[in-house]
Amino acid sequence: MCERGSVNWIVLSGVLLLLVSLWCESAEARMKLRESDGRGQNYPMATARPAHMLAAHRIGRIELAVTNNGTFGVEYTPASRSDYFTGDPVSLSCQYPKGSGVTYLFGAAFWIGAVAGRDTLVSVGADGWQTVNEMFPDDEPFGQMQYRSIKDPNGPYADEAVSEEDYISVYTDTFPGLVDNDFFGRLHKPLNIEVREASYAWSYAYAEDFVLFDYRIRNIGSQPLHKVYMGIYVDDEICYDCMGGTSGYTDDHSGFLRTYANQYGACQFEDTVFIAWQADNDGDADVVYSDGRTHPTPDAVATRIVRTPAETLDVSFNWWIGNGDPQLDFGPRELPFKGQWAEPFRDFGTGGLGTPEGDVNKYYILRNREFDYDQIFTADISPNDTLWLYPNQDLAADFADGYDTRYLLSFGPFEIVPGQSLPISFAYLAGQNIHRDPANGANLPDRPDLYYRNLDFTDLSLNAMWASWVYDNPGVDSDGDGYFGKHHLCSTLTQQGALKVDTFWYEGDGIPDFRGAAPPPPPDFRLESPSEGTIVIRFNGLRSETTRDNFSRLQDFEGYRVYLGRDNREESFSLIASYDRENFNKYVWNEATDDWELNDPPFTLPELRCLYADSCGDNSFDPLFYTRSRRFQHPDFADSQFFFVRQDFNAVGTGAGAIEKTYPDQPFPSHLDPDSARPDELTPLGHLKYFEYQYTAENLLPTVPYWVNVTAFDFGSPESGLASLETSVTDGAKSIYTILGNPAQGDPGKITVYPNPYRADAGYRDLGFEGRQDVVRPDNRVRAVHFANLPPKCTIRIFTLDGDLVREIVHDGVQGSSSASHDEWDLITRNTQRVATGLYYWTVEDAAGNVQTGRLAIIM
Repeated sequence: MCERGSVNWIVLSGVLLLLVSLWCESAEARMKLRESDGRGQNYPMATARPAHMLAAHRIGRIELAVTNNGTFGVEYTPASRSDYFTGDPVSLSCQYPKGSGVTYLFGAAFWIGAVAGRDTLVSVGADGWQTVNEMFPDDEPFGQMQYRSIKDPNGPYADEAVSEEDYISVYTDTFPGLVDNDFFGRLHKPLNIEVREASYAWSYAYAEDFVLFDYRIRNIGSQPLHKVYMGIYVDDEICYDCMGGTSGYTDDHSGFLRTYANQYGACQFEDTVFIAWQADNDGDADVVYSDGRTHPTPDAVATRIVRTPAETLDVSFNWWIGNGDPQLDFGPRELPFKGQWAEPFRDFGTGGLGTPEGDVNKYYILRNREFDYDQIFTADISPNDTLWLYPNQDLAADFADGYDTRYLLSFGPFEIVPGQSLPISFAYLAGQNIHRDPANGANLPDRPDLYYRNLDFTDLSLNAMWASWVYDNPGVDSDGDGYFGKHHLCSTLTQQGALKVDTFWYEGDGIPDFRGAAPPPPPDFRLESPSEGTIVIRFNGLRSETTRDNFSRLQDFEGYRVYLGRDNREESFSLIASYDRENFNKYVWNEATDDWELNDPPFTLPELRCLYADSCGDNSFDPLFYTRSRRFQHPDFADSQFFFVRQDFNAVGTGAGAIEKTYPDQPFPSHLDPDSARPDELTPLGHLKYFEYQYTAENLLPTVPYWVNVTAFDFGSPESGLASLETSVTDGAKSIYTILGNPAQGDPGKITVYPNPYRADAGYRDLGFEGRQDVVRPDNRVRAVHFANLPPKCTIRIFTLDGDLVREIVHDGVQGSSSASHDEWDLITRNTQRVATGLYYWTVEDAAGNVQTGRLAIIM
C-alpha cells in the first residue's frame, strides 16, 4: 500500500521471499479501494459471488452512500458506483449539503471483536488501510439490498417501512476464502456472525441532517462469543476536490463532545450528546479550486451511538493518523498501567503508534476504554503528563493543526450465545457552521483552547439530539408501562412574582420508536406547457389531505406551496404560490404559568363560530377581532380567556397568481378509493376531482429549463412544540422547458438550437445552460447544445458541411411530459470524441417524415 510520503514494504510469502521497495509519486498519493483491488483478486478462486450493492440516501440535506458489506461510503466496496435502485451515479461517500460537491467522508465500517474459544477474533467491514474486507452479502438474489419507504404505501415491504428512505442489508463474516491474509500473514478466522443492517433517512426539517443505522448482530456459529466489543470506524475526508492538488484531506481533525448546553424556553441545561466528531481545521473559506471558485467546508460530521444492548458499558474513543511511515503513524496512547484499563504498554508490532494491524491489536483498540484527547491538543501534551504518552515534538504541531485522521467509537462487553441477536443503533450526522471565524485556524497549534472556544457546536449538537429523539421519542410511553423517560424542570418567575415551572422531556423510555412527526405526503403533480413561456402545474392531493401523521395520528394537512427554480439545489428554488386551509390557532391564558399556551390543533371558522359565537350561523363572529391585548372571555367560564391568530396565511384564493381547485364546486367524494368512487367524481385520468388543483406560471423564458416542485405542509404539533413541517423542496422536483410556439393555435413552433454559436469559453455553466445539476464534474464534462421545441418523437442528426454524420440522437419523449420538447447534444461525436471547431448543420425528422434543418457553429 502506498501512502503519502512513505515507503511501504510488501512481503509476498512463498518459497522465495522478494523484498520490493515502493516510493510514492507525490506527497499527496492516497490509497483508494477499487474494484480490481483486494477482494476482487480472490473472486476467481472462490465459488461465492457476493451480491455487492450500493445505494445513496438523498432524501435529506445529507447525501450518504450505503452498502451491503458492513461499510458505508463508496470507497470500501467493490460494488459499482451507481445506485442499485435508481441507476444514478454515486461519486461521493457523503455530500453535505446535498448538491454542494463537498465531501465529508472517505469511508466507514462496522467492527466487532470477541473471544471465541481460545481465539481473540475481530471481523471488520473494512479496516481502511490494508483494503481488508471481511463481511460479505450472500450471492444473488439472496444478498440483494431492499428498499422501502413510508412515502410509497403500495411499494414492496411498505408495511414495514420506517422512514422515507429505508435500505436493508444482510451480510456475514463467513467467507474466509474471499479475504486476504492480514498484515502479519494470518488468515481470517470468522466469528460466525450475521448482521442485519437497516439505514433510515428523512427529509423533515428536524431530521434532514442525519441517517440512523440499526443493526441486529446474530451469532450463527456453534460456540458462544465472550467479551464482545463493537465499534464504528470512520475515516472522514473533508474537502471539495480532495485529490485535485489541494490535499484537502490532510488538514482534518477529530474530537469527542460529551455534553453541550441547550436552551429550553428560558432555561439552559447541559445535555449529554456523546458524539465523536470530525471537521476541517479552518473551513477552507479562502481555497480557490481549479474551477476558479471557493467551495468552503465550514460544517462538521459526527457519530452518535443511540442504542446498545446494555445500559452500562465501557466506551472507547480512539483517533489515529494512518501512514506507512512509522513516525507519521500516530495516535494518542496512554502510559503503561495508567487509565481505566491498567495494563502494560501494547506494542502494535508495526513501528507506529496509530494503526492497529491484526485481530489482537484491533481488539485492543475496541476495548481499551480510552477517551483520546481532541486532536488539536496534541502539541499541548507535556512531558510530565500523568496519563498520556509524550508525542514526538518534531511532529506534534503538524498533527495538532490537522492531518489525515480517522477514529473508532466502540463499546462493550457483551455475550452472544449461539442463535442470539443483539441490537445496536447509531446516527451518522452533520451540523452546519462549526467554523464561524475564517481566521480561527491561525490559533493552531499554539492556542488550542482559544481555537476550541471559537468552534460552534450548536447545530451539530441539536442534530445529535434530534437523532436520539427520533430513535426514542422523549416523553412517550411506547410500551405502556407508565414510564415516559427523563425530563428537565425549568423554573422561572413571572412578572407578578409567581413561580412558573415547565417540563421538558429530553430522553425517551428506552423503547425504540424510530418515528417522528412528519409532514403530509407531497401531492402527485404533472407539468404542461400549453403556450409560449407558460407552465401549468396540475396536482392531486388525495394522499396529502387524508394521511394521518405517524406521530400525532392526526390528519394535520394544512396546505400546498409551489416552488420554481433554475436547478435542483434548494437555494435555487423560490416560492411562487401558496394555498392553505382557512383555520385559526387558539391561544389560552394559563393563570398558573402566567402565559399564553397553544394546546389544540387549529380550528376552522365554522368550528369557532359553533363554539364561541351566538350560533353556528353567526357570520358576524370574526376570530381575528380578538388579540393578545383584546381577549375573548368565555361567557360561561369567567376564567377562560382566548385570542386567535391565523394558521399560516389562510390563502385560499382564486384567479391569476393563485393555486386554484380545478373543480371548485365538486363535493367531497363518496369514497376515497378512486376505484370505488362514482364516475362523475373522477377526472379523465381517474383521479378524484375534489382533490385536483392547478397553478399557472407565466412570463417564463422558453429556452432554459425550469425546475418545479409542489410541497405539502402541516400545522405542526402544539403538544410537542414542533413547528409546521413541510416536505422537501428538492425531493421529487421535475424539470420542464416551455414551448416556443402555440400548438393550440396550430403553430408547432420552429425548432431552436442554442447556444448558437457555441463557445467553449462563454461560461455557459454560470449562465445556466449546462451543468447546473452536476456540481461534481468539471466544465468540460458537462457541455451541452440544446434542441428546443422538438416533436415528441423525432431523430436529430448533426452533419459536417461535407455531409459526414457526426452524431445521431433518437428523441423519444412522452407527449405532455417535461422533456417531450427538449433534448441535448453533449458535443461528443458518434466515435466518442470531442467535436472540433467548425460549422455544422443539423436536421430534425419527425415520425411523419417532416424535416427541419439549420446551421450550428462551434468554437472550441
